[in-house]
Amino acid sequence: MVTPMTRARARARAVRLAVSEIPLAVRRSARQQQQPPEPAADVPDHFLCPISLDMMRDPVTAPTGITYDRDGVEVWLERGRPTCPVTGRPLRPEELVPNHATRRMIQEWCVANRALGVERVPTPRVPAEARACALEEILAALVVFFPLDEESRRCIASPPSLDALVSILSHGEQVTRVSAVVVLREIASSCDNQCLEAMSKANAMYDALVNLVAKPVSPQATKAALVTAYYLVKNDIEHAASRLVDLGTVELLVELLADADKGTTEKALAVLDTVLVAAKARDRAYAHALAVPVLAKKTMHVSDMATEFAVSALWRLCKNSPADGGCKAEALQVGAFQKLLLLLQLGCDGVTKERASELLRLLNASRDSTECIETADFKGLKRPFI
Repeated sequence: MVTPMTRARARARAVRLAVSEIPLAVRRSARQQQQPPEPAADVPDHFLCPISLDMMRDPVTAPTGITYDRDGVEVWLERGRPTCPVTGRPLRPEELVPNHATRRMIQEWCVANRALGVERVPTPRVPAEARACALEEILAALVVFFPLDEESRRCIASPPSLDALVSILSHGEQVTRVSAVVVLREIASSCDNQCLEAMSKANAMYDALVNLVAKPVSPQATKAALVTAYYLVKNDIEHAASRLVDLGTVELLVELLADADKGTTEKALAVLDTVLVAAKARDRAYAHALAVPVLAKKTMHVSDMATEFAVSALWRLCKNSPADGGCKAEALQVGAFQKLLLLLQLGCDGVTKERASELLRLLNASRDSTECIETADFKGLKRPFI
């Protein structure tokens, strides 16, 4: 009898299997596409990989002097065996050196034995179509299993899997890039600090996320990239905010907010508000002509969530602006004062109310002349004024 517990265990096993396949998909799909039929001729022993005992197609030599097929030894290492299979000495993937001489000898032997059914080994190359197809299938399978359990999330947050996902974000096909960033969003939004730290350390993670926002492939991918960036910044403001600012994220978000849909606006404001905790991010915002106007515009113009983030971002900018800076004066010029009064009149809760009140005091102190605004002007309003 199939019980719910049995189904849950089977589901977890399927997810872990799919996750383990991500870093290996390129080589496995290429091997399946290229593997020729078994030759009738006896393959010389020195052409055989010590791991698979098959004829090597992409021979690489380890520092120990042993030559392996790249596919075989990299799978060996990624299965958690960081040693040379023959000598037992420590071995890292970056230490493998292509053995072109052996490959040429194998190719010459194949040509000489063509009459016996031996096909020539091609110069190693990963077919882009095979790579895209395999990864698309794996990532699509992962999405079906959302939400993932803790063990599955940790598997995806392993360095090999994260590096593979980032590589897909940077160089994959459109459909595969969307699936990859959706998987990253799922992990970032539901895992613990340890997993987030692993994500933050993945090679080129921030570059890939920012590039996906700057050069969008779909609205879903843009939103997923923003959510992922938001959780990374929340987990480690100093490191993540610094990386994002250096990549021009503040300017990118401000320009994105000028003409974005509701969902994208909310997520972009969340990221912007979070990075503005960092002084270098605020400096970039002060220097951008649209930063304050766009935040004022989005206040009470999109949704309650967008208003909360917009008010918080304005509060961070005005509270920390230099005495001789023009941030508060600019906020007054674009109507932030009136919108904040209206927001408090209609009602808001918690932190937003506190920050809106403090922001009003900051702006009021910067006003050259007090503008008469009666609360009676807003009497009877039940919803945000747009």
